[in-house]
Amino acid sequence: MNRRTLLSGLAAASFLGMRGNPARADMPGGFVPAGHPLHQSWQAWKTLCLTDDGRIVDGFQNSASHSEGQGYGLALAAIFDDRTAFDTIMDWSDRNLAIRDDALMAWRWRPDTVPQVQDRNNASDGDLFYAWALVMAGARQARPELIQRAARIANDIVRLCSAPHPDGSGRLLMLPAAMGFRTAEQVVVNPSYYMPRAMRELAQATDLPQLSQMADDGVALIDDLAHSGLVPDWIALTAQGKAAPPANFSQNSGYEAIRVPLFALWSGQPGSPAVQNFAQAAASGAPGDASPVVFDLTTRAVVEASSHAGYGAVAALSSCASSSAFGSAMRPFTTDQPYYPATLHLMALVAQATQFPKCVPI
Repeated sequence: MNRRTLLSGLAAASFLGMRGNPARADMPGGFVPAGHPLHQSWQAWKTLCLTDDGRIVDGFQNSASHSEGQGYGLALAAIFDDRTAFDTIMDWSDRNLAIRDDALMAWRWRPDTVPQVQDRNNASDGDLFYAWALVMAGARQARPELIQRAARIANDIVRLCSAPHPDGSGRLLMLPAAMGFRTAEQVVVNPSYYMPRAMRELAQATDLPQLSQMADDGVALIDDLAHSGLVPDWIALTAQGKAAPPANFSQNSGYEAIRVPLFALWSGQPGSPAVQNFAQAAASGAPGDASPVVFDLTTRAVVEASSHAGYGAVAALSSCASSSAFGSAMRPFTTDQPYYPATLHLMALVAQATQFPKCVPI
């Protein structure tokens, strides 16, 4: 959203005067310090999503829990230095999802089935965030055993969830899971599973250069996809290049792909073409207070919009960070939304506070 410089400055000054400075760029390690206003949002997020025993509940998915949510929750607990929440989330995850023969987690736990884990396949994004959280907390709390655990997870991500690009370029791809996404002809990739900052910090902490390469190659892949338009939810990669994913996968840019600009921004990459393209597409608008979320990859037409504030927060941060504008239209955190947009909302606010002081909500 474009705003006049004077009005933006006055509004931002008023905001800072009322609430302290929620837009510090010097937050060490990307942590949110004690006393920062975002701690109120963290407490609200926990009330919405976190049970007393450490389970992150995805109400939209029949109140299931999954490694994605446990990983996201653990990372946020580390960022807010909430050791009680961190240990509770880790304990539940270890008892209920860390049941494979390797260091990765089963991807979903359901309260209404027996057994509650019916598919032991993993989800690499959940494992990535979980390991990143262990590194952050291990370093901050002087708990070397957490970093050792993160190293085991990171090694198994590389060992079980990576594959060379079929084009013979030597680029290393991150598979969405250990099983089911690779054939002799193609590799199916979810671009939103790449979180460059998490991958690089995890690689550095665990001395795993293959993970760092995977991050670099993932950014290159996303840039290539974005040069052709919006980043898709899923993409198939073959020896000849890019192809549509199988028919049972989303053929749009939507609820998966919205994480691509968010994670690029959180990784300090406002110039990413994925961010710029998403900001432009989201600016097309939707009826009422809704934000565009799902786009047709060919026409960029809005296929689906949502009134949940978390999706609008990603769009507002993308618009501000990729432009010369001061101040963003990010709305305050609200629990009037389900787990997924609420989590994106809190992540976007963390990314703004730690990376983009100029994008203070006004």
